Amino acid sequence: MHAHDLATAKYELQVLRVFCDAAGRFGNPLGVFATEPVPPAMVRQALAHHLAFSETVFVNDPATGELEIFTPNTQLPFAGHPLVGTAWFLLQRDPSLSVLRPPAGDVHITSDGQLTWITAKPEYSPPWQLRELSGPAAIDALLAPPENLGCVGAWAWLDRHQGLVRARVFARDLGIEEDPATGSAAISLCAALGRELRIMQGPTQAQSEIHVRPLADGWVRLGGRVLPHGAARAVAAGR
Repeated sequence: MHAHDLATAKYELQVLRVFCDAAGRFGNPLGVFATEPVPPAMVRQALAHHLAFSETVFVNDPATGELEIFTPNTQLPFAGHPLVGTAWFLLQRDPSLSVLRPPAGDVHITSDGQLTWITAKPEYSPPWQLRELSGPAAIDALLAPPENLGCVGAWAWLDRHQGLVRARVFARDLGIEEDPATGSAAISLCAALGRELRIMQGPTQAQSEIHVRPLADGWVRLGGRVLPHGAARAVAAGR
């Protein structure tokens, strides 16, 4: 494709909100390119940077679940919120689909009608540094990442008995100042604590809801509510 044709080509973008709360509010916006033709490899990072979502997904093959994930600054082998969102989107088209294939490895997917679930291992995730703070008020009061860390999940118990957690996640190393809802960090926290959790993540007035459950052999099940954020729209590669 010539440079002019590449710059003027348009591609269908669907925006989703992933990890909405029980009332359908909040969630982490996600851009998904899944309708042929999808943007070619040479423009994907630039498109992800321009769109400025925490992550943007490019589905290479909807039938097999092969896909790539980009933050505004880099490509990731795995990320939780993009895979939960893409699983929901592709399951609307093909309910028989059972796996997604990001670079990190196969991720099995299911839906129970309310929540969409993926199954993955903590080692798929970025190297999150987890910091337990004194309580929810300390989480709410954060103005910057704890210890100025580049990829950190700060958390505190809301209700230890019920496994309810308050969290905020900062990922400056990935080009994300504060992430509204982070599946990979939730997987890491679930593995570290070894128990089922419901995590309320984000700024005080916009808390998304993430579900995680430990499984056998180190696997973790990650789930949440996904909703479309407006109708699909055409996006030019050259913007």
